[in-house]
Amino acid sequence: MTIILRDKAALRAWRLAMAPSQRVGFVPTMGALHQGHMSLLAQAREAAEVTIASIFVNPLQFGPNEDLSRYPRPIEADIEKLEAAGVDALFLPSVEDMYPEGASTFVEETLVSGPLCGAMRPGHFRGVTTVVLKLFNLVQPHVAVFGQKDAQQCAVIERMVRDLNVPVTIVRGPIVREADGLALSSRNVYLSAEDRAAAPLLHKSLQAVAAAHAAGEHDAAALAAIGLAVLAQSERIKVQYWEVRDPESLGAITTVGARGALLAVAAHLGTTRLIDNLLLGSDA
Repeated sequence: MTIILRDKAALRAWRLAMAPSQRVGFVPTMGALHQGHMSLLAQAREAAEVTIASIFVNPLQFGPNEDLSRYPRPIEADIEKLEAAGVDALFLPSVEDMYPEGASTFVEETLVSGPLCGAMRPGHFRGVTTVVLKLFNLVQPHVAVFGQKDAQQCAVIERMVRDLNVPVTIVRGPIVREADGLALSSRNVYLSAEDRAAAPLLHKSLQAVAAAHAAGEHDAAALAAIGLAVLAQSERIKVQYWEVRDPESLGAITTVGARGALLAVAAHLGTTRLIDNLLLGSDA
């Protein structure tokens, strides 16, 4: 049975009652759980004796014109999925519990968070790093699992953990996709039928670039142009970026070398913003 911990005090009491030898695996989420989340929880269970998830729709990582108020919150269905997955505990705090009145301390990574989604969503990653560090301080996990679909988020959190000496191992879980290649996301429920039909082009654009690279193309601009040409097949897709980046720093590169590259795309379909990525090369 999954224990539900609804505030910081309950979480601390649960954590203090645990034997010091028990390893804790943690998967932080914003809820609206799908098979991608379930795969992360399965990895956490393999890595630790005790597994805890959190569900918290973090207001700090939403911009003023983003979808905080309509973000899906099917909490009862989420709890059923966690029970079925054998998760030991769920941390389900309120905004007021996580951010006391007058809270004025934030965590900000200033390099990896800058390009890609960071350039499009100012303040987003400050919200992510702030809440993740707070959760790490409360849960004190040995292992935390994040999805590769949010590749930049993974890179930012890895850098924060390294820079601030946080004693947790970060594990990346592979992207889980629909049969047509669309990466699973809680936001997919917003897509109209027409937009859903066009959405797999994001993954197809990544695949086309991977094929071009395998055939010998290494120029980053040429590869990005191939990806953009695939997305141009649908007028419904409004591209925010299609980038070929260093896989670790996410800095701009001109040529894909031995380190490989992160292929990253973001686009709007209607009012829904989707992201996808693929690791390219020998380090993938």
